[in-house]
Amino acid sequence: MGVDALCDAASAAAGRTISPTLYNIDLAPTKREGRRWTSYSIFTLWANDVHSLGNYAFAIGLFALGLGGWQILLALGVGAVLLFALLSLSGFMGVKTGVPFPVMSRISFGIRGAQIASLLRGAVAVAWFGIQTYLASVVLRVMLVAMAPSLRDLDANSILGLSTLGWASFVFLWIVQLVIVSFGMEMIRKYEAFAGPIILVTMAAIAVWIFVEAGGSIAWAADNALEGAEMWRTIFAGGALWVAIYGTFVLNFCDFTRSAVSKQAVVRGNFWGIPINMLLFGAIVVVMAGGQFKINGTIIESPSDIVQTIPNTLFLVLACLALLILTIAVNLMANFVAPVYALTNLFPKHLDFRKAAWVSGTIGLIILPWNLYNNPLVIVYFLGGLGALLGPLFGVVMADYWLLRRGKVNVIELYTEDRAGAYYYKKGFNPRAMIAMVPAASIALLIAFVPALEAAAPFAWFVAAGIAAAVYYVISDRSLLLDDVDGEAIAVASTH
Repeated sequence: MGVDALCDAASAAAGRTISPTLYNIDLAPTKREGRRWTSYSIFTLWANDVHSLGNYAFAIGLFALGLGGWQILLALGVGAVLLFALLSLSGFMGVKTGVPFPVMSRISFGIRGAQIASLLRGAVAVAWFGIQTYLASVVLRVMLVAMAPSLRDLDANSILGLSTLGWASFVFLWIVQLVIVSFGMEMIRKYEAFAGPIILVTMAAIAVWIFVEAGGSIAWAADNALEGAEMWRTIFAGGALWVAIYGTFVLNFCDFTRSAVSKQAVVRGNFWGIPINMLLFGAIVVVMAGGQFKINGTIIESPSDIVQTIPNTLFLVLACLALLILTIAVNLMANFVAPVYALTNLFPKHLDFRKAAWVSGTIGLIILPWNLYNNPLVIVYFLGGLGALLGPLFGVVMADYWLLRRGKVNVIELYTEDRAGAYYYKKGFNPRAMIAMVPAASIALLIAFVPALEAAAPFAWFVAAGIAAAVYYVISDRSLLLDDVDGEAIAVASTH
């Protein structure tokens, strides 16, 4: 069924005119019956994402800064508690409405203003999709050279910044991810469920191997161990940064929970996947960093540093395969789904999930992401600047949904262009949401880029989100009539 025919059927069922510029098979709310994302599905999202190479690099960086074992666990614990609360609130929104983030943001930004919110989230994600694919290709190159040393000759030249082997590795992983995403969210759910146990077992095995190599004991801190006020500041800064790392995910978690079977499934999945899983993650980090430091007095940057030292070729290859499975899993959930929905929301009559996936993936290729990754200015100013704006977005969305509307949403009107509609505001834009973004975004960018404010940088996400939420709540229109209407009349099966 084409988009126009689908909208005609939805309009007849809802008794309202459903616009083809706002509605298609991917943007429509999901039916409650037939949802398949269980607590295990939610748990495996975190089993993969928490154990990403980037997160290991961050947590091991805390060891390098001078935090010891219990201090790292405390920092991660502080972040885990906050994330559990934020992600549960964000997840409940998806369970109730059944809509993806671009549609969810129409509630607070308007049916057209939501384009700004979703494209901002998608732009950050598509750049990181390319970068993460490049980092995975580096692991693949290590594995291929270990299996066939003669391939080393193909890794010595440079074509637009990558060697021949580098290009082959990158394009192969790029195609694999696009094929998986082409089968939709259900295939992503299955892949995450497959990858989760593999990642947990692999990381635990690497930690055990390091522990044995270190003689059955580890260094609990580096030589520059922090004490007193500086130690506590670094602990809480680490916890705040841990939340900021997930600042993108707390925005569009509803992309996944829109297919969750219940709120209880979200809570259980988040509980085992966030605080419990992060405790295991922290223990592995402490063993890896402390064990390697005891062995030779060096501080590793990520588990891939350890993998490259494995003397047995078979075990090295298996470890590399696990890291590849992990990076693909993280990329799919954190950096692919968001831009796909953003593009679908931008061109609902022309792009479905599969077509948008290929467009997003192509952008991730043509930006030559390895050059972005190797350019500190791009990472800091472009991606850092965009990332600083995600806190204000979250603040506005959450204040609007939970504080102003108290969870009451007219899902049908998220898909109508009726000027009297609840989310039409002024020509499809909510000026109050835009106004609330200005001071919060300004402060976030100042904290991110002004050296004199460096001490506040770890807390920038919270400061920006809090300011945006407070300003929006103060200037919001309290005369709104809040209807609570579900979207079952225009909903589609959640397995699309």
